[in-house]
Amino acid sequence: MSLDPKLLDVLACPKDKGPLEYLEDEQVLVNKRLKLAYRIDDGIPVLLIDEATPWPKP
Repeated sequence: MSLDPKLLDVLACPKDKGPLEYLEDEQVLVNKRLKLAYRIDDGIPVLLIDEATPWPKP
């Protein structure tokens, strides 16, 4: 499942308010500056700081 490009234009990282990059193959939104990934559950981005995981995965 892919995300609507219009949605990506308005989504921001909750930690630094910067843009996120969508990695379709991993189904995550990534903040490359902070090296954090936010999962996508059933097409819904989970943009909770406490739910973010390190990226890339160790």
